[in-house]
Amino acid sequence: MLSQQQIDSYHKNGFLVVENVFSADEVAILLKQLEAWVDESRQHTQAYGETIDGRPRFDVDPVDHRADHPSLRRISSPTEISEDYAKAALQSKMAEMAGQLIGGSGTRFHHSKINAKLPHTATTVKWHQDFPFTPHTNDDLVTCLLMLGDVTADNGPLQVVPGSHRGELYSHWQNGQFTGMIEDSVEKAQCQTYESCIGKAGTVCFMHTRVLHSSAANNSELPRNLFITVYAAEDAMPLAYNPLPSKHEGTLVYGKESGLVRMSANTLKLPPKPKGASFFVQQAGMEN
Repeated sequence: MLSQQQIDSYHKNGFLVVENVFSADEVAILLKQLEAWVDESRQHTQAYGETIDGRPRFDVDPVDHRADHPSLRRISSPTEISEDYAKAALQSKMAEMAGQLIGGSGTRFHHSKINAKLPHTATTVKWHQDFPFTPHTNDDLVTCLLMLGDVTADNGPLQVVPGSHRGELYSHWQNGQFTGMIEDSVEKAQCQTYESCIGKAGTVCFMHTRVLHSSAANNSELPRNLFITVYAAEDAMPLAYNPLPSKHEGTLVYGKESGLVRMSANTLKLPPKPKGASFFVQQAGMEN
């Protein structure tokens, strides 16, 4: 699936953008389902639905969402309610490519979500690393961001700091709260030089779990819709509660079972169990 040059680039930089992972027809099927969920959200005034752990599945903007202006910004674990999204996460070139990048004996599905940014939406995601949200016995995890529409420099693309996955893990706690973001001093020191991950619909950005990343506001007329799937090495065991659990958690998507648990030397404070429908409360933090 991937060339050795692409695999080497991923391990050097901590991310890899691959075009045409999904065909136009495959993306159209996923978009049609997303549009149906957006239309359904018009009937609701707050987060609704229910995931396997009892939290709302559909998260709407508390300020901007109206029946005549739906602002559905997050769908948790869409693989549980859509065969098309389950196939995209569990039986696709994306899953195989993630397995190639992780290497080792095999790769498991961990969780998935859809993140949406409407045109001229001010929502941002602050600088952070994914591993403090989903710590495992080793850090061979990859986050895959499937672009369900064109992602440009202006509509809130993922921003990454190349090579930062080879640096340290930073605290995402401030003043006794899990804020889900790094401290301002770390941002000033480490996040001033970054690259934006852009591409046409069907492109996938593969990102190492330790890479420093963020996303800006959508300042364009284009929506920015991403199907985000996280995979872990088959021999990486979770150390904390899955923030978006589903019935597919732990499904082997590439390789084989080894029966082993591999551990690497990482030190961090475990995250609390999430309570709300979305981590867009990132800036507010969560009580320990």
